[in-house]
Amino acid sequence: MQIPYELILGWRYTRAGRATRRNGFISFISGVSMLGIALGVAALIIVLSVMNGFQKEVRDRMLGVLSHIEVLEANGQGIPDLQATLDRIAQHPAVVGAAPFVGAQALVARGEDMKGVLVRGIDPALEPSVTDLAADLAATVLPKLVPGEFGIVLGGELARSLGVMKGDPVTLISPSGQVTPAGIVPRVRTMTVVGTFDSGHFEYDSALALLHQDDAARIFRLEGPTGVRVKIRDLHAAREVAVELAASLPPGLVVRDWTRQNRTWFAAVQLEKRMMFIILTLIVAVAAFNLVSTLVMTVTDKRADIAILRTLGASPRSIMGVFVVQGAMVGVLGTGIGLLLGLGVAYNIDTLVPALEGLLGASFLPQDIYLISRMPSDPQQADIVPVGFISLALAFVATLYPSWRASRVNPAEALRYE
Repeated sequence: MQIPYELILGWRYTRAGRATRRNGFISFISGVSMLGIALGVAALIIVLSVMNGFQKEVRDRMLGVLSHIEVLEANGQGIPDLQATLDRIAQHPAVVGAAPFVGAQALVARGEDMKGVLVRGIDPALEPSVTDLAADLAATVLPKLVPGEFGIVLGGELARSLGVMKGDPVTLISPSGQVTPAGIVPRVRTMTVVGTFDSGHFEYDSALALLHQDDAARIFRLEGPTGVRVKIRDLHAAREVAVELAASLPPGLVVRDWTRQNRTWFAAVQLEKRMMFIILTLIVAVAAFNLVSTLVMTVTDKRADIAILRTLGASPRSIMGVFVVQGAMVGVLGTGIGLLLGLGVAYNIDTLVPALEGLLGASFLPQDIYLISRMPSDPQQADIVPVGFISLALAFVATLYPSWRASRVNPAEALRYE
């Protein structure tokens, strides 16, 4: 099959400038345009991959403490028929675990120090089936939560801020106190710290306290658990499963999934990712539109060649195709190089960043600030494919005007001074 001469000439103009025709090197101007596109594409892929990695890391740590779905009593009181609710939830094919809990807010005091905490009363036998944190503590700390002994497990940051260790007493103060002739007096209970945990998420390590659900119900004067925590097979299907559970459970129960519990945070991350995509796409656009100057200079340099082709019978459309091919070649090669470079860095960032930190003697992610000691990366096809298409589209659009200019060259005018 004969290759169209437009492809042959377009590739030849891409490979060689006038000063480098013999050696067959890429011309300097085309090389700069290609390098600009490659660096822009690589930067876009690397940044989006790192942002995906951070989002995944924080989400996984968050879901190590939270459950995929929570079923709550609408008025914050105990669930009327707990066992029937648990049985109905367990019948759903997507559910792998369910555990009752008591949720409330209180104050924890140690001497003069006092901190607000989120109290979670749990069933030590069932809680490991719904959260990774409880699964990690199942063999060590959770068996020490014995009903009636009023033991408490504190987050590591919370314990350090109060200056308490395992075996120390702390005072739990319930804001919903008891009514006396002198007014409402908060209920106060002395608890014993039976252990601590570190989930890697500062918000929960600094403000979460675990109790046995029976002790929590007694302290907060509740008839039973205020909700049920549910774990499902696919965390990304939480919203659909939550809707189905809400339809199958009796009225008076509120069902919410993990995406709704942290809607503000996830919305902020998505907005930031979208803005970074737009900003870095502008870098690719600037690099792509460098092709305009490259092709304009090539058209000016090749006016005599264009005139000869026209006199040999080449149509304006064919002349336009030659320079479209030249610009498209630069765009394809630049995009391909950028994809390879970006993916190479994104997939090996856990090796490259420590090496760079060792070379510079600096730490990009201090663990005491970010609670993440390594640079996460998660390249996703949903980000990479649009980047490639956008880069190719911008490169193609950039070729249209210079190619049109080339097709309008008048052979007689071009050959007058040759």
